[in-house]
Amino acid sequence: VQLQASGGGLVQAGGSLRLSCAASGRTFFIRTMGWFRQAPGKEREFVAAIDWSGDSTDYADSVKGRFTISREKFKSTMYLQMNKLKTEDTAVYYCAADLRIDIIRKGYDYWGQGTQVTVSS
Repeated sequence: VQLQASGGGLVQAGGSLRLSCAASGRTFFIRTMGWFRQAPGKEREFVAAIDWSGDSTDYADSVKGRFTISREKFKSTMYLQMNKLKTEDTAVYYCAADLRIDIIRKGYDYWGQGTQVTVSS
């Protein structure tokens, strides 16, 4: 399984960006998908996750109410709508996928390359 994240860029604080993640290869087995981010000098952290149906989601407290994760139902294309961006949201954002049904915050099987999100003040 290969994951390709896109949509990053430079935006002013308060602005919006939409990230996309497309999976290829043996995507039939993918169930849970998630977004993570890593800021310079910090560890990678969980941002959001979504289950196979797209009906259940989970968010880190730091993004709850500002970010929305979504996916095409029962498919392996995922999005992250980021609104009201803050300078502290600046990071490389990674998408991840797993074969487990339940939403998880760690232990993902597959990872994509990152896409840079920079929020200026």
